[in-house]
Amino acid sequence: MGCSRCHQLYQNVLAAVKSSGQDVQVTQVEDIQKIMEYGVMSIPAIVLDGVVLAAGKVLKPEEIRKWIQGCQKERP
Repeated sequence: MGCSRCHQLYQNVLAAVKSSGQDVQVTQVEDIQKIMEYGVMSIPAIVLDGVVLAAGKVLKPEEIRKWIQGCQKERP
């Protein structure tokens, strides 16, 4: 499971997490049922804290890092 775009997005997520300096758990979901539970109809997709941030495109590490940092600021 997983296309080349999915693998590229996963690598971009890992790069974003590393450069963010945040403690973030990254999980690559390949189970189609779990993917559909998020309402994702096109892959690759990225979900942060249960919210689908993007689907059908490969985000750049810089874009992902901004979301990670923004999410971390909102936490107590």
